[in-house]
Amino acid sequence: MVGPDYQKPPPASETAQTFKELTAPREVMPGIEFRPALPRDAIDRGPWWTIYGDPTLDRLMAQVDVSNQTLKENEAAYRLAVATMRQNQSLLFPSLGYTGSVQQVSAGGGRGSTSLSASSSSSSTGQYSLGGTLTWELDLWGRIRRTIESDAAAAQASAADIASARLSIQSSLATSYFSLRISDERASFYREQVANLTRSLQIVRNQVSAGTASKLDEAQARTLLEQTRALYVAEGATRAQFEHAIAALIGRQPAEVNVETAPTVKTVPTLDAGVPSSLLERRPDIAAAERTMQSSNALIGVAVAAYYPDFSFNASITFLTTTLGNLLQISNAVWSLGPSMSGTALDGGARSAQVEGARATYDKSVATYRQTVVTAFQQVEDALAQQHYYEEQEKIQRAAVDAAREAVRLSINQYQAGTIAYTTVITAQTTAIGAEQTLINIRLNRFSTSATLVTALGGGWREQDMPALIPSPPQTPPGATPVKKKDWWAFWR
Repeated sequence: MVGPDYQKPPPASETAQTFKELTAPREVMPGIEFRPALPRDAIDRGPWWTIYGDPTLDRLMAQVDVSNQTLKENEAAYRLAVATMRQNQSLLFPSLGYTGSVQQVSAGGGRGSTSLSASSSSSSTGQYSLGGTLTWELDLWGRIRRTIESDAAAAQASAADIASARLSIQSSLATSYFSLRISDERASFYREQVANLTRSLQIVRNQVSAGTASKLDEAQARTLLEQTRALYVAEGATRAQFEHAIAALIGRQPAEVNVETAPTVKTVPTLDAGVPSSLLERRPDIAAAERTMQSSNALIGVAVAAYYPDFSFNASITFLTTTLGNLLQISNAVWSLGPSMSGTALDGGARSAQVEGARATYDKSVATYRQTVVTAFQQVEDALAQQHYYEEQEKIQRAAVDAAREAVRLSINQYQAGTIAYTTVITAQTTAIGAEQTLINIRLNRFSTSATLVTALGGGWREQDMPALIPSPPQTPPGATPVKKKDWWAFWR
C-alpha cells in the first residue's frame, strides 16, 4: 500500500515534571509505576454521579441515554460512519451484474411511389436476451484499503464522539441540577430573611409608636424588607430556567419535567490529585482526536495512489436470440473477458495538490490532537485549583457569615436599648445578607467544580475497574530501596 503507515506522533514538548496546582508534595499511589498511554475510552465509566448520593439526580441521569436528542444525533452519525466503511469494504470484492430483456422488434420495408397504388409491407419478430457481467477492481496500490483504514478510524472517532457528547451532557445536567438546588437554597434563605426583616420592621414600628425612633428608621427597615422580597421573587425565574435546562438535557418538554424542591446534599465530593493517570486515557475527546489523526494519515495514501494506474478485471456474456427455447445455447452468446487499465497522464498538478492537501490535513489533525491533550491537562489543573481554593474559601466565608449573624443580633439588641442608630442595624443586616449570598455561591462553585473535575478526568470510575487501569505494585523486600514513583501525568512523555 502506497502512502505512510500510521505512527502516533510524540507530544509537541516535554511534559512538566511537577503538577502546578498540587497544594503540597504528595505521593501519587504507593508502589505504582505508570506505563505509556493506551486508548482506554471503551472502559465503562459507570454511574459517576452517584458520588453525590442524590436519588433525584440518579433518576434524571438515567434518562439521558433514553431521550437526549443530541446523543441520538451522534449515534446516527456513528452508524453512518460504519455504513460508509462497509460500503468501501465491498469494493475489495468482485461485483456481479445481470441484464435481461424481452422485446418485439419491427422491421419495416416499402417502396416509394407517386401513385396512390403504392404498397408497403412490414414484419416484427420477438427478441430475447440474457446476460451477466463481472467487474473487479484490483487494489494493487492499496487505494481501497487505505480508504477502509481511514473509514475505520473515522468510525472509531465517531464512537468516541458519542462518549464525549454523553459525558458533556451528563456534566451539564449535573451542573444545572446543582444550580437548581442552590437556587432552592437561596430562595429558602430569602424566605428566612423576609421573616427576620418583618420582625425587625415590627420592632422599629414599636419604637416609633413609643416615640424613641423616627419614621426614617421605619422607611429604612421597610426598604430592606421589600428589596429582599424582590430577590425572593426573582429567584423563582432563575429556578424555572434551570428546570427548563434539565428538561432539554433529558430530551423532554419543560411541561413534562417537575423537579420537586429539596435540600442540597451537604457534602461536596473532592477528588485527590493522586488519582491514577490512566483515568485520563479514557477522555473521549483525546481518543477521537487520535483516531482522526489515523484517518487523515490513511487519506494521504489514497491521494498518492492516484499517481498509479487503476487495473480492473472485466467479464461479460450476453445471450441473444429470437427463439426463447434456444436462448441459452452457446452459439447465441456474445462474451468478453480480460483486464483493463486506466490512468491520468497529465492533470495540471491536480494530483500533486491533492497529496499536498492530504498532508496538510494530517498536520492539522496532529496539531488538534496535541492541543486537545494540552487542554485536557489545563482543565484538570483548573479544576484542582478551584477545588482547593473554593474549599478554603468556604471555610473562611462560613466564619464571616457567623460573624455577620452575630453583628445583626448585637445591633438589634443595642438598637432596642437605644444606644445606636438604626442605620447601624441596616448596615449589619445588609452585610449579613451579602455574606450569606456569597457562601451560597461558593457552594455552587464547589459542586460545579466537582462535576468539571470528573469530566476532565474522562468520567467516573468503578472500583472493579481499577485492576485493569493500574498495574500491580511491585513488591519491595524488607530493607531494599523502594521503587521511585512517577508523577501520574508522566505517561504522556
